[in-house]
Amino acid sequence: MLDGAGVSGLTLLSLDDVAPFDEAPETGATFEDNALAKARRAFAATGLASVADDSGLAVAALGGMPGVLSARWCGRHGDDAGNTALLLAQLRDVPDERRRAAFVSACALVWGSGEVVVRGEWPGTIAREPRGDGGFGYDPVFIPDGDDRTAAQLSPAEKDAVSHRGRALALLLPALRELT
Repeated sequence: MLDGAGVSGLTLLSLDDVAPFDEAPETGATFEDNALAKARRAFAATGLASVADDSGLAVAALGGMPGVLSARWCGRHGDDAGNTALLLAQLRDVPDERRRAAFVSACALVWGSGEVVVRGEWPGTIAREPRGDGGFGYDPVFIPDGDDRTAAQLSPAEKDAVSHRGRALALLLPALRELT
């Protein structure tokens, strides 16, 4: 998502462009803790300024959960269908007006002399059933505020323009520009 994001003078690399290293485990209590741990690990392994994120879904009726456990909410990491099914079962008796949620992304930047952590949120509600084939994770049940489509029904360009990751990266851009 940083490609073409107005960061001239920097060479952007992905994990595929550097020597392999063990990524930091997601054991933090917050998205910010996990993003910072991952960026610190990448910086330590590469010596390069590093950006990392941790993202997930926070549902108000569930006290902010699944939160940092979003990818493994059903007990199996990366089981999108299982995670979504469990979420819908937990919200089955919750009225529509109490199905508020937000996708959250914390992005961390770590470089030789500093660290910055920012947070982007994409508010919405949880649908009663999945709709759409795009995206991943909870996208088929997340209806962004101001839209009647789920995130899975948005085009990739539409989603990138308004998503939690896009919002967090926009907040991180000033710090990235200072590195040039």
